[in-house]
Amino acid sequence: MSTGPVHDAHVVLPCADLAGTLPFFLDDLGMRVVTIWPADHPRYAVVEGHGVRLALDPGAEVAPGLVRLRCAEPDAVAGGRRTLTAPNGTLIELVDADPPVVVPPLRSGLVVSRAAEAGEDGAGRAGMRYRDLIPDRHGGRFIASHIAIPDGGPVPDYVHFHKIRFQMIYCRTGWVKVVYEDQGEPFVMHAGDCVLQPPRIRHRVLEASPGLEVVELACPAEHETHADADLQLPTGHVDPARDFEGQRFVRHVAAGATWSPWRSSGFEARDVGIADATAGLAGVRVARRVGDAPVTDWSHQGELLFLFVLDGSVVIRSAGHDDERLVAGDSVSVPPGLVHSLTDVSPDLAFLEVTLPA
Repeated sequence: MSTGPVHDAHVVLPCADLAGTLPFFLDDLGMRVVTIWPADHPRYAVVEGHGVRLALDPGAEVAPGLVRLRCAEPDAVAGGRRTLTAPNGTLIELVDADPPVVVPPLRSGLVVSRAAEAGEDGAGRAGMRYRDLIPDRHGGRFIASHIAIPDGGPVPDYVHFHKIRFQMIYCRTGWVKVVYEDQGEPFVMHAGDCVLQPPRIRHRVLEASPGLEVVELACPAEHETHADADLQLPTGHVDPARDFEGQRFVRHVAAGATWSPWRSSGFEARDVGIADATAGLAGVRVARRVGDAPVTDWSHQGELLFLFVLDGSVVIRSAGHDDERLVAGDSVSVPPGLVHSLTDVSPDLAFLEVTLPA
């Protein structure tokens, strides 16, 4: 990788069908993935091999060709010009090698996702099956996914990282073996466990039980996933307090966790520690009913209030909307300012709650 003003170069190729095209470059030509996004339904990828990097871009219209130079300082390379044309007509684009994460404006609304009404899950990265829990993505600001690996066994993953603002993963059923940069040896997440994946932390999914299910929530909805073929995990260095763009890695183990009163009587919750690790950017809790649950009206003024029902059932009652009964596997995202309440709470109700801010 160059240390000069040009970071690297991509030969951009039009690619309307990434799923049908990518195996040709990986299997037939022996190339490897460098970048792919979005994770739940990949459309764009960069692959490398044989001395070249190719960007498979669904939006490219590039006859007679386009070479994209990714630069640490694009304005310092060609006198400030960002687009050049070679004598043969090939276009040369100079772009930022590491642009900042763009968080789209929030467009929120009440979004209910029911497991019983879900269609066929989409095939995502590394063979994972994705169910989209916020189809409108709140304007592209958030993505929430119910992810499954039905067969279990070794996972065909690779060391990678995400350019994100926020990302958490909660293990709903089964177990998954993972490894993270500077966080020691690989470990197993069991049902109820949760991790915060801070921005750019290198990690890899190694193995999963049959029927593994996790709930993942990230901001922004579409974010880049970059492979890091040069880093070996585990790193041999342990630094649990390491700062990753203002956040720390969190591993919450459900077994032995401390429960405290939730914001309404009749419930208790365990906080997974993400609020402290993100300096208040986000909060993640698991709440459960422990007694009589009175009907209490709430509203919030944050970016996100997301609930995923783990066990039992509950009715979400909100102003101007029909009552929504949720059962295990269902979720709801409640927009800011909407007065709502939890009613008809079953004795075994338990749910995951994610809020931004904490």
